[in-house]
Amino acid sequence: MDTNPEKLEMFYEGKAKKLYATADPDLVIAYFKDDATAFNAKKRGTIEDKGVVNNRMSELFFLMLEREGVRTHFVRRLDDREMLCKRLDIVPVEVVVRNIVAGSMAKRLGREEGEALRHPVVEFYYKCDALDDPLIIADHAIVFGWATQTELNTIHESAMRVNDILSRFLDQRGVILVDFKLEFGRHHGAILLGDEICPDTCRFWDKATRKKLDKDRFRRDLGDVEGAYHEMLRRVES
Repeated sequence: MDTNPEKLEMFYEGKAKKLYATADPDLVIAYFKDDATAFNAKKRGTIEDKGVVNNRMSELFFLMLEREGVRTHFVRRLDDREMLCKRLDIVPVEVVVRNIVAGSMAKRLGREEGEALRHPVVEFYYKCDALDDPLIIADHAIVFGWATQTELNTIHESAMRVNDILSRFLDQRGVILVDFKLEFGRHHGAILLGDEICPDTCRFWDKATRKKLDKDRFRRDLGDVEGAYHEMLRRVES
């Protein structure tokens, strides 16, 4: 494998990252941006050093998960803002794992934010910005050809495994893993965890104070967004 892959043309730009091809069709370079969006890009802004924090934190989490047997797209971090990854055919079904009621679950079901769930809840969402990523059931994914039952079983099992590993790790560092979003993709017939794991895609609360240490500080204009991101990275690195 090329130790210094050449970054070729950009073939995708999302809300948080740009993806670049390399000479190896199996590998891509992900560039992490400082752009911040919320409510499916209806709110926009910038969080200084967000890309640096998210790249480093994702590296640490992916390495941890790989050691625990969860297969991911991560190859290695190249620099502060770039990560080398296996190229995935993304499954258009986002997975949200919830341990505590927050965000859209609180609003959708009329529950109080902060209510502990009896057991983790796994939700599927159709990855479609034009439709605001609607909540779906597994049968929707199967009948519309977005994923097979076998793939959904693998995704569900992996998501629960990620929840178990990260919840225990963060609890030791005084952080509650409230909920988080995952994306998966196909790579030579295997389902791999992709995207990123960071304050953009997870809700992190301080265990003692319930202070939010994630993108909700941006969504809800709570202030000290950059400080929260750096605080989370400090705890993960400790």
